[in-house]
Amino acid sequence: MKVDILAIGVHPDDVELSCSGTLLKQLALGHSAAILDLTEGELGTRGNAELRKKEARKAADILGIKERTILNIPDGFFEPSEHYKKQIASVVRKYRPEIVLANAIDDRHPDHGRAAKLVYDSCFLAGLNKVQTFDESGQAQDRWRPRAIYNYIQDKLLLADIVIDITPYMDKKMESILAFSSQFFDPESNEASSPISGADFLEYIKARARSYGRQIGVEFGEAYTVSRPVGVENLLELI
Repeated sequence: MKVDILAIGVHPDDVELSCSGTLLKQLALGHSAAILDLTEGELGTRGNAELRKKEARKAADILGIKERTILNIPDGFFEPSEHYKKQIASVVRKYRPEIVLANAIDDRHPDHGRAAKLVYDSCFLAGLNKVQTFDESGQAQDRWRPRAIYNYIQDKLLLADIVIDITPYMDKKMESILAFSSQFFDPESNEASSPISGADFLEYIKARARSYGRQIGVEFGEAYTVSRPVGVENLLELI
């Protein structure tokens, strides 16, 4: 079950909107990845939890990711409790990722920043030998701590510490986003509008990727912040 990258989003579609291009690129390089959704997104203005589960599975298929876990943490009302931290730590120990991608540390949606802190704490606890968690069969899990956590940038245009060139994967990224058809622009929909349901929002996603890509001299990029310095072995590998 071990993967190289575990991409975590508090809502189904967070990963697709913010770091799916990165996942596509790393998969193409031969790495492995899994997705963890902390909630079912049941408070979303459009759609419902069951529909979003189906959309999440479709999006994962588009990305070529077989492992996707959805927890039952309550959308909108979660607090950083021991129970939720252990739930996330258990998934971290299950997949044993080298890198975790997590929600923005500060964003328009308050769930995003709270989830970023919750994931950070959970990854730390997953590395402690005396914190007990159990797998699906009831077996105690060994400790595991990822080498790095990178927080993807979402709605707020934060100053990026890292930008990944996703130019060859932008079209597939948009395809994975559109798998969540209940959430995004649909001229035939009779549901209430939301900040992400307008046609302009999908154009914003592309424009944001162009903006971050421009900063490193490429067409499209995905941006991240980090809480500690990034170590590299070779300066010439940086662009």
